[in-house]
Order: sequence, then C-alpha cells, then structure tokens
Amino acid sequence: MNRAVAARLPDGRLHLQHGPIDLICRAWGTADSIHFGYQRAIARFDSLLAELVAELPALRSENAALYGPIAGIMERAVAPFRPVFITPMAAVAGAVAESVLATMECDATTKAYVNNGGDIALYLTTGQTLDCAIAGTRAQIRIRAGDQTRGIATSGWRGRSWSRGIADSVTVMAKTASMADAAATMIANAVDLPGHPGIARVPAVDMQADSDLGHRLVTVGVSTLTSQDARRALDQGEAAATRYLKRGLIDSAAIFLQSDLRIVGDFALKELALA
Repeated sequence: MNRAVAARLPDGRLHLQHGPIDLICRAWGTADSIHFGYQRAIARFDSLLAELVAELPALRSENAALYGPIAGIMERAVAPFRPVFITPMAAVAGAVAESVLATMECDATTKAYVNNGGDIALYLTTGQTLDCAIAGTRAQIRIRAGDQTRGIATSGWRGRSWSRGIADSVTVMAKTASMADAAATMIANAVDLPGHPGIARVPAVDMQADSDLGHRLVTVGVSTLTSQDARRALDQGEAAATRYLKRGLIDSAAIFLQSDLRIVGDFALKELALA
C-alpha cells in the first residue's frame, strides 16, 4: 500500500490523499493552531486507510462485529436506518472526514472543515459561519455556529458511489458527516421508479466486484422522465427524508431529479441555479 501524501496548498488549505481517499482540509485561527492542527490531521490520516482495509470485509456486511474507532463511527451512523438494508460503507466518506476533523480542533481554532469528495465535516465556534457549495447547483448554503448541523453529504446515481435509486443527487445536512452520508444514501435509494423501462440497472458486482451491495441492482442510466414519473419518484424520496427528519436523523435535505427539486426541512439555498 502506497504511503499517504500531504501537501499545503497556496491558499492555506491542506490536501491529503491516500489510495481512494482524497481530502481537502481548512482551518482558521492562530498560526500555531492551524500548523499543529494540520500536523495532527496528517498523523491521523496516515493510518486511516490501513484501519479501514483491516476491517473491510466486516464493513461490507450488515451485521459483522467491528472494532476500530472509524468503523465504530460508521456503524453508529447506519444503525438507526435498519432494518432496511444498509452496511457501514454507506457512511465511510463522512466518517473519514469526521475522524480527521476531530484532530484539528483546539481552543485557538475558530472554525474548520474537512471535505471528502463532497461529504463535509464542520467545526464552528461562537459567531462563526461557513458557506458550502451544493452539488449540482451554483448555490451555496450558510452554516452558522448556532445551527446543529455539523455534517453535509451528497449521494445519487451520478455520484462516485453506486446508487439503487434514480436521484441525480441528494444533499443532506445532519448533526454529523457520517450520519449525513448514511441518510443521503438512503434517501437517494428511495427516489425510484421500480420497473420503469427508461431506467438501466445492473448488479453492483458487475460494476465493482467487491461492492457491499453484492448482486443488488444499481442504476447506470436514466432516460428523460415525464413530469408525472418524476413527481412519483420524488414523492418517495421526500417521504423517506421526512421520516428521517421527524426522527432527528437529519436536519434537512435537497433532492434533485432532472429539472425538479424537493426540499425537506430548513434548507435555505442561496442563488439556486441547477447546473
């Protein structure tokens, strides 16, 4: 396994990359707090991939015993969504971002984030805000220190992970990045039209031999839908998101399907424009 690579970018951000994991980190505060926060992030990141690989078969299973700290974050994030099928891998990107961010926090750090391919863990002290871009739009959403949201994640069939649904993207805000990651996966799966002739699906193992989804079908193509079909699919995603909102699993969600959008919860997009 190649070693992790760390580089300080010209704009002050930290880039961490190891195998499939690619993070952009940013901290604000005193020069010392930023320097030492980045050093701690690098040290934590150096062992992360090895920890995940060590438990990978269990992480790809629904009910296997897990032992490592990051595996524990993943399992706690997905557990509330069962008994519907979900494995800890549904929360891996958010859990990685969370784990690295935790090392960057200190008394002199005013705010920070770790962005793992669009799944973002946030740290904000009193009076601080962060503006985050929303996938699939030219819009942003502002997270304030007084908000309970500390995680943002996006899932969908056009994303980097396989989806069982047809949402172009689902962006979720939640109390943690790992919980947002798991919820975005589940809501994106719920946006669906089973049996629709315009949707192409293949077994997940045909796309990725070691996929945690096994022989379950994943979406590889969606034709242009009628407005009625799009509404039916969005209704299902909105219903799932509303259930999760009522249970306190998410703070809000934005569900995108072709030219349509559904908002659940207080998701105040600024300057919304579908890309």
